[in-house]
Amino acid sequence: MQLTLHKKMDISSLNFNPKYNILVTGGAGFIGSNLCESLLNNGNTVVCLDNFSTGKKENISPFLSNKKFTLIEGDIRNPEDCHSACKNVDYVLHQAALGSVPRSINDPITSNNVNVSGFVNMLVAARDAKVNRFVFAASSSTYGDSKALPKVEEVIGKPLSPYAITKYVNELYAEIFSKTYEIETVGLRYFNVFGRKQDPNGAYAAVIPKFVIQFMEHNSPTINGDGSYSRDFTYIDNVIEMNVRALITSNENAVNTVYNVAYGERTTLNELVSLLKEYLGKYDKSITNIEVNYGANRQGDVPHSLASVEKAKKLLGYAPKYDIANGLKEAVDWYWKNLKLKK
Repeated sequence: MQLTLHKKMDISSLNFNPKYNILVTGGAGFIGSNLCESLLNNGNTVVCLDNFSTGKKENISPFLSNKKFTLIEGDIRNPEDCHSACKNVDYVLHQAALGSVPRSINDPITSNNVNVSGFVNMLVAARDAKVNRFVFAASSSTYGDSKALPKVEEVIGKPLSPYAITKYVNELYAEIFSKTYEIETVGLRYFNVFGRKQDPNGAYAAVIPKFVIQFMEHNSPTINGDGSYSRDFTYIDNVIEMNVRALITSNENAVNTVYNVAYGERTTLNELVSLLKEYLGKYDKSITNIEVNYGANRQGDVPHSLASVEKAKKLLGYAPKYDIANGLKEAVDWYWKNLKLKK
């Protein structure tokens, strides 16, 4: 089934030149497909590389008839696929990875093969193709056991999971490639991204879509812990803005570094549940009366996460438009319309 969009991110106001040929790895995934769409809407030529291990073909089905869109079904663990995808590409937006802390704890070998070996394969292919810039998805998990709030890019702790290690290693490799091979890189440390197209199903589903579908089915979600853990939930359009700003910046001081990608506010899981019940309640009032369950804290989870976005504002002109409330309203509307359509 082809999914409908609730609202599209308009990147034309960022003055992004539509002449570029851009590779989006993991382009059939949640973040990747949203990036593909925004770039295509802006007139860019887009190449999508995905092996569909976590990405979904329905996420990119609306683009397949677009002459400016090319799908390469391949795997970043295969160097030949990486080189093929980078051919004649101006920029790379590297989103392909195996996410999820629990997944990495259950299977650290596969997470490492994809997130580290696959990352190096892509860096080498981008270097050989002489791409203009390599922008990659980093992670807030890199902050590890650091208790400082808000999180600033230059101060991190020790990783708390195999996933966190892989994402930190990505940053180290990017730094070395920048210095050794003079390829421009920008790392974007995502903080709990949510929004349209995020999969609500599966063992490693993110908390927001997972809770949404459970509420819609009149089931009680389970919060890990007492609900006091907090996150800097970041709406997808803020993430799109940061990716585009990282691509277009001409500030030489803004590249070969990493940035937090967030809104800059934290929300507890209890507060999140209250907002979800309120926004879903406008469609189904009975949802407001559903109680939640509480379970044990999840291994590898960071208690609190809050980003400073001052570096991104200063060097990239980042101006996030969606706080948790506005983002959740958009996301809930999209989920209600699309998940209802699927029934």
